[in-house]
Amino acid sequence: MTPARRVVTLPPTLLGEDAVRFARDGQRRGADVLEIRTDLHAPDAISPEALAAVLPLLVSERGKPLPATWVAAAWRVDRDLMDASGQQASLAAPPGKLLASHHASRQLSTEEALQLWERELPADALVKHVEPMTDPAHLVTLLETQRRMVERFGATRVTVLGMGAVALPTRALLAQNNVLDYVAAGGAWVAAPGQRLLDDAVRALRGADRSTVAPPLRLGILGTSIVHSRSPRIHRQPFDRIDLPEDGPVEAVVDALLPHYGGFAVTSPFKLRLAKHTGSSLDAINTLVRRGGRWEAFNTDTFGARTVLERLGAREVFVLGDGGATSALRSVAAELSCDLRVLRRADIQAPLTGAGVWTWPDRVPAPDDLRFDGARVAVIAYGAPGRRIAAEIVRRGGTPVLLGAAWFIAQARRQRQLWESAT
Repeated sequence: MTPARRVVTLPPTLLGEDAVRFARDGQRRGADVLEIRTDLHAPDAISPEALAAVLPLLVSERGKPLPATWVAAAWRVDRDLMDASGQQASLAAPPGKLLASHHASRQLSTEEALQLWERELPADALVKHVEPMTDPAHLVTLLETQRRMVERFGATRVTVLGMGAVALPTRALLAQNNVLDYVAAGGAWVAAPGQRLLDDAVRALRGADRSTVAPPLRLGILGTSIVHSRSPRIHRQPFDRIDLPEDGPVEAVVDALLPHYGGFAVTSPFKLRLAKHTGSSLDAINTLVRRGGRWEAFNTDTFGARTVLERLGAREVFVLGDGGATSALRSVAAELSCDLRVLRRADIQAPLTGAGVWTWPDRVPAPDDLRFDGARVAVIAYGAPGRRIAAEIVRRGGTPVLLGAAWFIAQARRQRQLWESAT
């Protein structure tokens, strides 16, 4: 199967030369196609000819008509099967350029989806079917819809996509048999919820290219605000960064993905919830490993916790927060003859001294009255979140000790060993 072409969409804030620079950056990082949409850019805000000189151009009609100059420069012209009133719309496009698409307003059964595609299409037209995903279990239906559409139109023409807060792993699986893979370039703006990052999609493809045997079961990381996670960069591919809302249905997500993934890294805020969901005897877990028809849960954070407490080298350590990381610290503290004092927000009254560990995610604001009196405070986040936490510690009178990478590497080595045993 030929890998899907990776499509990035031009953000609405980029015009003129900035748009061309975006296209060049996307090409350098592995994008294959640039999409421009009529709902995002005015006809004269960009130069389709200049953009098409960098990447093949996909022009998409969304609400406003496509300018003739866009169509002339395009590699493909995306027109929707239906108009706003639900009637069949015009699919006019130059020969060899049509991409017929449909964006459903709700989840459809496979039979409902196929009925939409009874319309006669040119033999060289690409077809794209998109549905919202409110239920992670809808993955099964979308995979069947894709299979049936490939039977009807051929393997070189079909793209099926899910869209929504829980759609990312579904899109990763569908991409294996899609013609186009719509991905996010990065930053705060995305063309549609549920898109994978371009860098992750490229990394996964390169990992698959190195495989000399059948593709392995996928791996992934589950968390909230995990754009800076290093896990996709150090573990074997394909490894998906599955960023879910804090109140997202993570339990239903892991259940739906059981047939397709060999394991997951689990990070904040899902360590406690998935421990309960999997029936683990642990208070918090950070690793799931597939064992036939079930998930087995582990907490390799204990390896990271041990490393951090050894590096701090203190007999008494305060801990800010009482989540999954704190559970790991508790489990190893006694072995290291370390007395832990776990502080919740309401417990913090006087300036803190000595040595401590900050376990709150950087997206969670610290209490206003938190102060340090020369305390050494271990930071177990890394990357930009770790730097932000370190700056906050300094602002409040403490000395940050950056141990996020040490924690991460220690626990990740153990995760890798566990995933290799997945069945």
